[in-house]
Amino acid sequence: MAASISSPRNMLKLRGSFSLQWFIAIIAITLIITLPLLVVLQFNLHPRTDTWQHLLDHVLFEYIKNSFLLAIGVAIGTFIIGVPAAWLCALYSFPGKRILEFLLLLPLAVPAYIIAYTYTGVLDYSGPIQSYLREVFAWGYGDYWFPEIRSLGGAITMFSFVLYPYVFLLTRSTLIVQSSNVIDAARTLGASNIERFFTIIIPLARPAIAAGITLALMETLADYGTVQYFGVDTFTTGIFRTWFGFGEPATAAQLSSLLMLTVFVLFILEQRQRKRIRYHNTNNAAQKNLPTKLRKSSAVLAFVACFIPPLVGFIIPMLQLSDWAFKTASATVNSEFWILAFNSFMLAASAALLTLFIATILAYGKRASQNSLIQGLINLCAMGYAVPGTIIAVGTLIIFGKLDNWLINFLSSEFGINSGLIFTGTIFALVFAHTVRFLSLGLQTVGASLSKINHSIDEASRLLGNNLITTLCSIHLPLIRSGLLTAALLVFVEVMKELPATLIMRPFNFNTLAVRAYELASDERLADASTAALAIVFTGIIPVILLNISIKANAR
Repeated sequence: MAASISSPRNMLKLRGSFSLQWFIAIIAITLIITLPLLVVLQFNLHPRTDTWQHLLDHVLFEYIKNSFLLAIGVAIGTFIIGVPAAWLCALYSFPGKRILEFLLLLPLAVPAYIIAYTYTGVLDYSGPIQSYLREVFAWGYGDYWFPEIRSLGGAITMFSFVLYPYVFLLTRSTLIVQSSNVIDAARTLGASNIERFFTIIIPLARPAIAAGITLALMETLADYGTVQYFGVDTFTTGIFRTWFGFGEPATAAQLSSLLMLTVFVLFILEQRQRKRIRYHNTNNAAQKNLPTKLRKSSAVLAFVACFIPPLVGFIIPMLQLSDWAFKTASATVNSEFWILAFNSFMLAASAALLTLFIATILAYGKRASQNSLIQGLINLCAMGYAVPGTIIAVGTLIIFGKLDNWLINFLSSEFGINSGLIFTGTIFALVFAHTVRFLSLGLQTVGASLSKINHSIDEASRLLGNNLITTLCSIHLPLIRSGLLTAALLVFVEVMKELPATLIMRPFNFNTLAVRAYELASDERLADASTAALAIVFTGIIPVILLNISIKANAR
């Protein structure tokens, strides 16, 4: 018996021998999770309406142009900020480097719409900088030129300083583990630091750079708060306007499908670039990249270059938000604020728990089976993170709207009962949309934790007569407690920051900190929005700290 079980063929059969119930559960989960996206796509089969023709004639080109220019600008901006910082931190040693490596990650904790509100308050006509200039030089309106923050260029700048950590992280990870042979050879041939950067560093890290930029672009195209506040018409603002302004869900879904197609292309490119990343390491310590110690003047320049990104992307916004919060705390930190905090916490916790439950089933199913169909279905469930929350919200509302209409008609005709809206406009629908959006985070984190457990444990458990559920609950879950907690925290924080889906789907009289910050900022009450914004940012720091700990642990 032992010999037959240990043979490769039988071992593959053992891992692939799902119970029928488990297999059906994975198929059902995949169908439910992907249904909002499929609903949006199927609207392309419907005939175009007059509203679509209006969009095509007047504003669709503007949406495409602004989205394209925004993407190009963010790609250039994140490259200029992230790659040099990664190069300096990976290959050179200078005072303050360890602190800067952590500070460079902190902009990940700041949603783009919050930094947009903050810098608008600082740089706008009534802000402290322009007010000071008018006071010092006795200028009046129109006497001087000042860059307009509420513009396409302003949006590109905001996104670049918030999203560069994607490029910084992947590029730095690649450069740290690269063999020093090529770099040493270039140095021996007399190439300067700048020459080595352009001829050696960038080609070596090109797949990582491309993957980081692609992730930043997916976040950019998914944003609503920043572009709407800055008055930049993109696909996301167009979807909102078509749905709520024209009352055309079908046309909004057709517009969403164009954005989804663009994001899917970026997703595929990102996956291909990640597969091309290769870490050419060596066991010879002499050949590993040891940081070069910089001299005084070069060390100062390196410190300044690495300090400017977190200064602009985190420190200045936090100082301004803290100043506003201190001045307005007595008026804003009241019972309404704590209700918003409670709503945000309950929504994020509910979505995190549901996501964790589903992610655990899928991740364990992927581990227990080598069936290509099951692997493909589970990978399909992870696509939601690449889709903007706006699109998922549109698809979810259409699904639950049709379900409610069917229930109303059925209960009315069969039992004479008017059930009203049961699913649409409920917390359940909102939690479902967030679960679809962030399931990939939980799936990847739980899957990574399970991958560290040897498969012999599974086989030993099954030899003792335990089924998959018993093995998962009694053996694997206790072993991956930290991974489960990390997954839940990541999803929790992302839901706290999410604006578009919450803004579209929230029930009546239900607000969150993110929505409240958006509403106050839209009313030009930037100082009053600071307490809600700070609460979101401080929550977002938690996964950044976990990420920094993980990076340090892997570097040892």
